[in-house]
Amino acid sequence: MFKTIKKLIKYPRVTQDYPKKPVNSSLFIGKPVIDKDKCTCCTECSLRCPSKAIYRDKALNIPYIDLGECVFCSLCEEICPEGAIKMDTSFELAVRDKNALRGDTIILEDKDITEEEYEIVCGDVKKKIAKLFGRSLNIREVDAGSCNGCDYEINSLSNPFNDIERLGIHFVASPRHADMLLVTGTLTKNMELALLKTYNATPDPKLVVAVGACAISGGIFREAYAAGNGIASVIPVDVFIPGCPPRPQAIIYGILKALSKV
Repeated sequence: MFKTIKKLIKYPRVTQDYPKKPVNSSLFIGKPVIDKDKCTCCTECSLRCPSKAIYRDKALNIPYIDLGECVFCSLCEEICPEGAIKMDTSFELAVRDKNALRGDTIILEDKDITEEEYEIVCGDVKKKIAKLFGRSLNIREVDAGSCNGCDYEINSLSNPFNDIERLGIHFVASPRHADMLLVTGTLTKNMELALLKTYNATPDPKLVVAVGACAISGGIFREAYAAGNGIASVIPVDVFIPGCPPRPQAIIYGILKALSKV
């Protein structure tokens, strides 16, 4: 008994309580934000952007960033001569509509979640999942041609710090046992058929979540000879989680947001 108490004191509980309790994101690197008042439209950022994710609205003559293509490298912040671009600390960026990733204003509109979504994302997740499925939520992760960055973050969901199983969410080895597909990668030509077969093998009703810039738009690999422009060109997607890679908390948020569609 004393050995157990000694161990508890020496190794305190490290598991986070997100989403029940908010995360201190002060040290997070979030999305790039453009200060329209400081921006002179010099186009230096769009010319240097490695994923060509910065565009200019010709009608309003202002730049905007497509977060579905952005790799969150912060190069735009470094090279902007006017200091008009800053990286914020937000991470709850998952959206249901891919077009909602084009510009800051639309993202804020999409984050006005419904009461049902709030109950899932911020309430007792485990009870809500049990009510929806009568059991745990089973997820099959699919690598459709990634660099493994997003896959590392997904793997970390099962570590003691994130411990996604505390929410009643488990990863399974077969799509036939899955309720949700968590897909990463650009969807290379060689993986198109494999992803389609995996999707068809997953029983209805099923959810699909695109994780990372590559799965959303192809990222820095889009329009390449062997890569696709995101998984939505082959299978329907319910939620898009931007990032390169998105952090574990961002993935948890996206998974819970997808549950509101059940």
